[in-house]
Amino acid sequence: MQIFEGLHRHPMKFLRTPPNSKFTRLNAHIVEEDGAFTVRVRMLNHLDQQESAWGEEIAATFDMASVMIGSLAEQFSIPQQFISIKIVMRRFSDGTIH
Repeated sequence: MQIFEGLHRHPMKFLRTPPNSKFTRLNAHIVEEDGAFTVRVRMLNHLDQQESAWGEEIAATFDMASVMIGSLAEQFSIPQQFISIKIVMRRFSDGTIH
């Protein structure tokens, strides 16, 4: 299931799902790669494990990556306590990944 659609044209409405989809959890992973940020998300309904969606998109900035995740949470009314975000950043000063 491809969930990201038209991200560059409509950054606030980039998820395509059936209108009756209900997600209760959002897991996001932001990875800094080659000067951009890869955003991977997985959403699920903890009451119906068959109802889930996932996708990946590239964001030019960390702020845009944050907007993507925030938009999904808002679109599906997922409360903050049910959102998990993992961030992997590269420290250029010593070449390590955090």
